[in-house]
Amino acid sequence: MGILNLFLLFLYKSADGALPDISPTGAVEPFLPLLAPSPLTPFTNHTVPKLSGLCVLNFSSAESLMSITAIDCWSIFAPMLANVICCPQFEATLAILIGQSSKETNMLALNGTLSMHCISDIEQILAGQGAVENLRQMCSIRPTNLTEGSCPVKYVNEFENNVDTLKLLAACKKIDPVKECCDQICQDAISEAATKIAMQDYRLLSMDGSRVLPEHSTKVDDCKSIVLRWLASKLNPSNAKEVLRGLSNCNVNRVCPLAFPDMRHVAKGCKNEISNTTVCCGAMESYVAHLQKQSLITNLQALDCATTLGMKLQKSNITRNIFSLCHLSLKDFSLQVKQESGCLLPSLPSDATLDQFTGISFICDLNDNIPAPWPSTSQLAAASCNKTVKIPALPAAASGQNGLYNEDLIYYLLFSSSVVITMLL
Repeated sequence: MGILNLFLLFLYKSADGALPDISPTGAVEPFLPLLAPSPLTPFTNHTVPKLSGLCVLNFSSAESLMSITAIDCWSIFAPMLANVICCPQFEATLAILIGQSSKETNMLALNGTLSMHCISDIEQILAGQGAVENLRQMCSIRPTNLTEGSCPVKYVNEFENNVDTLKLLAACKKIDPVKECCDQICQDAISEAATKIAMQDYRLLSMDGSRVLPEHSTKVDDCKSIVLRWLASKLNPSNAKEVLRGLSNCNVNRVCPLAFPDMRHVAKGCKNEISNTTVCCGAMESYVAHLQKQSLITNLQALDCATTLGMKLQKSNITRNIFSLCHLSLKDFSLQVKQESGCLLPSLPSDATLDQFTGISFICDLNDNIPAPWPSTSQLAAASCNKTVKIPALPAAASGQNGLYNEDLIYYLLFSSSVVITMLL
């Protein structure tokens, strides 16, 4: 299985500000990396953030973590890496900052006023290091996400008096990011702890006093945030990051992040009595092309997307396996780096990396030609635990080149062989 580190090559805007015309054959000659302006300035020219001075969080306790977050959410990459890399890392950073600060404040949550100051300060710090400026909006993070929400427990000592912390820490201090998503050892411990502290609000108790009523699941969910912050306070920021990112990836890989447009033209061209395979597969190719413009996804997300699309087609009275008929692969659901070379991110947590001299890169698998499975009536709900489809969690090896970055340039994803792709990001 061949692996590639994608890298960026940047082309100048034309004199009138229009984007240069890129042909499918790559006729436009790209600038060579060595001819591009030095990337050192954009990577090192950090701006000084304008902080409120009112946030109680100890930013120095997670300084290196915030640098990683800024790279993961770099302004150019953030929209296409949001679902898999940027937003999970941003959310982990928020939990770790509150958790680490709780050692001094005894608080696992901020009040409404402080949360507004802190979320603004965090965003300012990250933007000053190169992160996208609208990070909160992109990741749907609100100041209330830093509070306790509806959870009745927010003090460290109160939390530790009501939770079996030894059991919780034993289950979650280190997780296997592959097995955890199916075995849910840490997740179950978190749910148990969250339910326990949610029950401190006695209105949640059912009549027999043993269970939380279903309508109060929101309160339990809010308490899970408290549990994660407590865990982050007991681990060093690096270990906490690995645990929180591993847990978030279980959720990431369960859900297809793509929006599926209307598929009437596919249903018309691929009705059960297919008289023209070319028409059917042409309609299918056109439809999938819309999906390919949305974002980079993981291989397990692609499996879920294939299942989702297949079920939608079946509901449109298409029972024939047109995935096989039209040779649809999992990588056809992600952003394309050239014709028939979809870029699938690994299903394990990963980060973008920065080299001060050559730029930012991320690992992407281009060569796994795994056929998109046509869903059956026994389709498993969680694709990540479906053992019938063999998908590597990580590429077998990483090779390639890093990227260049300059704010004055237009960028394109390239193969490491300097072949220009046809899609403008």
